[in-house]
Amino acid sequence: MLCSRSSTLLSSSSIFLSFSLITLVKPDLEKVSCSICLDLLKDPVTVPCGHNYCMNCIQRHWDTEDGKKSYSCPQCRQTFRPRPVLQTNAMLADLVEDMKKTDVQAAAADPGPDNVPCDLCSDRKRKASKSCLQCLVSYCDQHLQPHHDVPPFKRHKLVEPSSNLQENVCSRHDELMKMFCRTDQQLICYLCSVDEHRGHDIVSAEAERIQKQKEVGTNLRKVQQKIEAFEKDKELLQKEEADINASAHKAVTETVKMSTELISLIKQKTEDMERQIRRQQRIAAGRVRRLLNEVEQQLKTLRRTNIELELLSQTHNYNDILKNSSQPLRLPEHFNISSRNVRPRHRFDPVSTAVSRLRDELKDELITEWKKISSTVTDVDVLLPQNPKTSEEFSHYSVQLSLDPNTVSSRMILSEGNQKVTCVREEQLYPPQPGRFMSSVQVLSLTPLSGRCYWEVEWSGQGVSVAVAYKTISRTGDRSRFGVNLKSWVLHYNNNMYTFTHNSQKKQLSGPQSSRIGVFVDRRAGLLIFYSVSDTPTLIHRVHTPFTEPLYAGLGLFRLHDYLDR
Repeated sequence: MLCSRSSTLLSSSSIFLSFSLITLVKPDLEKVSCSICLDLLKDPVTVPCGHNYCMNCIQRHWDTEDGKKSYSCPQCRQTFRPRPVLQTNAMLADLVEDMKKTDVQAAAADPGPDNVPCDLCSDRKRKASKSCLQCLVSYCDQHLQPHHDVPPFKRHKLVEPSSNLQENVCSRHDELMKMFCRTDQQLICYLCSVDEHRGHDIVSAEAERIQKQKEVGTNLRKVQQKIEAFEKDKELLQKEEADINASAHKAVTETVKMSTELISLIKQKTEDMERQIRRQQRIAAGRVRRLLNEVEQQLKTLRRTNIELELLSQTHNYNDILKNSSQPLRLPEHFNISSRNVRPRHRFDPVSTAVSRLRDELKDELITEWKKISSTVTDVDVLLPQNPKTSEEFSHYSVQLSLDPNTVSSRMILSEGNQKVTCVREEQLYPPQPGRFMSSVQVLSLTPLSGRCYWEVEWSGQGVSVAVAYKTISRTGDRSRFGVNLKSWVLHYNNNMYTFTHNSQKKQLSGPQSSRIGVFVDRRAGLLIFYSVSDTPTLIHRVHTPFTEPLYAGLGLFRLHDYLDR
């Protein structure tokens, strides 16, 4: 008896461990599903042969066999006599409930399109494999079968599972929207087409989807072409950056080597030269690096757009294609660096040549020759985007600027949406603002300049100052005037003369007289260009300098009736 009891205890323990493993490892769905209703077991019972069914399902099945006086298992066909008395399998019921909770938690953790539930599953919602645009129902593989087998259903349009099928139903008529009104650019139902959209240009939604998808295909090809162009620009810029750094390194190394053979005065000048080369290297390589970063950013955007367009070009859901392709495609202009026709870029190589020649020259010529060396360092040529030359090219970079009311001088009045400014005699009673110009008749743009941009100033009167400046420019005193500090660059036009000023250093310029001045800024490349504009832009002055702060457009006036046009 003791051995028998020990054996019984061991058997119970083994069963307990087995059930514990079942709860830890998610079972096959077929094993916890009823083979009659094909859903998860409800009130699960186990018949004498060991198969499991829903209580109601097996009872209804046996009710049909009452006349046979024997009762069979629907799976193995084993018969039982008399009719078995069934009890709910508590352990199996708990297991099914745990499975339901686990599935609900998993679905909540990942609410993506892969978890669109089947609308026909009554208890445990299986994952839908398709949605029908005619039925407006999402189906799992099991409930989708009639759409593959029944002829009328085969004509229905099946798409990837969607939880937004009701967007295809007209909210006014509760009818499926199968038409598209091109006049109003919206999906409509057949009742809408004879009601408020009567007389409009109406086509089938499927026809419009096909048309829009053709446009998406065209845009996709454009994006791919842009990617190829930017890829080429990226390769050229990476090589340019490497060449600049290698050339600079070579120039520094050779300069130091040869200079050590000279007297202490040459050694001192060599150290000055090294610093100058390094400084110019940072400026030149920095321009290329800033442009390279922009190209890489544009590539990321274009690749992301490419992926979105590829997905959009493959969808059969006309709601998605019509909703996501209504906005026109805006693509960045690539820099077309490879087509730039410039003189051979000598970079820093002339430095080493000049130093080698200087080594053999007389010591009394040292100071004169050193100036020649310095000029070769500052004249490093790098591969940069081609600057616009025609009105059409300038239009690609044109920006619409508004003036900042918080910076405008009290001797100015803004109008026309803060795009026109007039100089007045009487001081205006503007509210105090820390950013307002108090000593100069000036104003800054509302937003900073970014990337490459072009705008024009149209003026009347006797003089105008067209400037770019940092927002940290002083607002009071003489140092607040454009051009008399390190924080602004300005072109003055007065008495039929052009003058460029920066840090109080003035330069008289020549150029055709015009009531319009164009300004082109490439902030990353450190480029500022002023043009006289009539039929075509004519160069007045070009400035190369690194911009270290956000840059704003500026305007100063001398007389009445001067204004900023755009």
